[in-house]
Amino acid sequence: MKKIRSLLVIISFGIFGIFSLFVGLGIFPLVRMFVKDEDKRLDTYSKIVHNSWNMFVKLIQFMTIIRIDAEDLEKLRSVKNSVIVSTHPSYIDVLIILSLIPKTTCFVAPRLTQNKFFKKIVESMFLISGKPLEELKQDSKYMLDRGFNVLIFPSGIRHRKGEQPKIRKGASMIALSAKKDVVPIIMFTNFDFLQIGQSICDAGSEPAVYSIKCADTIKIEEFLKEDDEVSQRKNLTNEIKKSLYEL
Repeated sequence: MKKIRSLLVIISFGIFGIFSLFVGLGIFPLVRMFVKDEDKRLDTYSKIVHNSWNMFVKLIQFMTIIRIDAEDLEKLRSVKNSVIVSTHPSYIDVLIILSLIPKTTCFVAPRLTQNKFFKKIVESMFLISGKPLEELKQDSKYMLDRGFNVLIFPSGIRHRKGEQPKIRKGASMIALSAKKDVVPIIMFTNFDFLQIGQSICDAGSEPAVYSIKCADTIKIEEFLKEDDEVSQRKNLTNEIKKSLYEL
């Protein structure tokens, strides 16, 4: 059974890679050719990614690789124009969240701009980490001002339920700079699946269940009342940590 599941995971990743290459090299260039308005073009890119990734997530659920147990799907789908912060239990967390929440972008590692399968998609609508802080804030604000959500994993690394990873200040700085609310998403799997250092072939003997909960929105106006920027950032970061990890 484990060998069959491992094979299914490999096949599904192959399908995802090939389709991503087709989208990046085939569909996105057509969008650039026919949609001249920048905002409309970004919206179109986002709809293509959201709908295609949603289909892929449904496929891997059908293949019994994963199962999604979302506490309130409608609440997730209605998140708009916010900074989304999430726990980070596996390699495919971005894929799952963007498949559930429309009009969302996220930060990705610079190395993905060199990946032939995802390069064009990444360059078209995602935010590249590793830049100077001011550039990251400007890039995020650009997307937030156009009505997008920006997804950030404040831990920066994958981790398990019960662990207390160090929370970075980037999400707080971006939310405060753009003056946007923060939406915490608590997501964990029932066993290690696509964790750090774990082979994609290690798929377990049953579906990996992703339990997903959208916590209460953190209102940015409460933190902007403070005059001291350092206090604003520190208090918001603490609130994000509390929302995600103090269950």
